[in-house]
Amino acid sequence: MLAKLFWIPNNSFVYLPIKQRNMSEKKPNPFPKSKKLSKPDGTIAYSWDGKLHNWEGPALIPEGNTRKAEYYLYGVQMDKDTWSETRRQREGVPYYKNQSMKSQLTDYRN
Repeated sequence: MLAKLFWIPNNSFVYLPIKQRNMSEKKPNPFPKSKKLSKPDGTIAYSWDGKLHNWEGPALIPEGNTRKAEYYLYGVQMDKDTWSETRRQREGVPYYKNQSMKSQLTDYRN
């Protein structure tokens, strides 16, 4: 256990214990998790921050029928092709680090 020396005006010096923080402790995630909402008729909806949103699949599945599924990201409705393209673009190298895009940047200096 670690202790640190402190000076108290009337008692001279006192050693007080210090709580050592374990670096493997995980910090809480600041982003809210998406919630799965179900209705008695079988409709399934995924919401995040009060909006329909799901990166993993359709955000709204009416009456449990996957053929009528609707795709939403941050509350914006998309068709399946647009949703899959947007989902594909969320990871990877940013445009300013991509070698093929550097010729199009005006402030690139190498």
